[in-house]
Amino acid sequence: MIFKETKLKGCFVLEPNMFEDDRGYFFESFNAQRFNTGIGETINFIQDNQSFSKYGVIRAIHYQLGEYAQAKLVRVLSGKVLDVAVDLRENSITFGQHFAVELSGENKKQLFIPRGFGHGFSVLSDTAEFFYKCDNYYKKDSEGGIIYNDSSLKIDWKIPVDDIKVSEKDVVLPNLNNARI
Repeated sequence: MIFKETKLKGCFVLEPNMFEDDRGYFFESFNAQRFNTGIGETINFIQDNQSFSKYGVIRAIHYQLGEYAQAKLVRVLSGKVLDVAVDLRENSITFGQHFAVELSGENKKQLFIPRGFGHGFSVLSDTAEFFYKCDNYYKKDSEGGIIYNDSSLKIDWKIPVDDIKVSEKDVVLPNLNNARI
């Protein structure tokens, strides 16, 4: 596994070592020891989640607050998404900046998003199956979010405006300046 730190400190793109032949392929998608060495800290993932979405869906910037903050390791099992991490650490020099990477069933890349970050994605293929590991349990009362089209974040979701599909919950989220972080 190759670990590449992004411009946002602590946020990494992981690229697998693929073993392919005429039968197909094999790769190790997660190894706790290699993962923790690669990112330089110990993360204990305790929950796996999976979602299925259709083209044009944008899952806005979500995060958990305080003691329920979550680090995530995300990947796409099938299809293609634009995955976005937003630095919400107020004392960080990259606060309010984002990093975006295309994750797909084909490229098998993963993105590690540390605690203190928001996370969202847009679906660029007809459908996408999205999988992620979390290091803390979800708690509804500790949930926070930022609207997908916040002008201060300037995220290009790579979806034409007429094709965007956003949940009722996500369309009423605040912008970064008004969000609980």
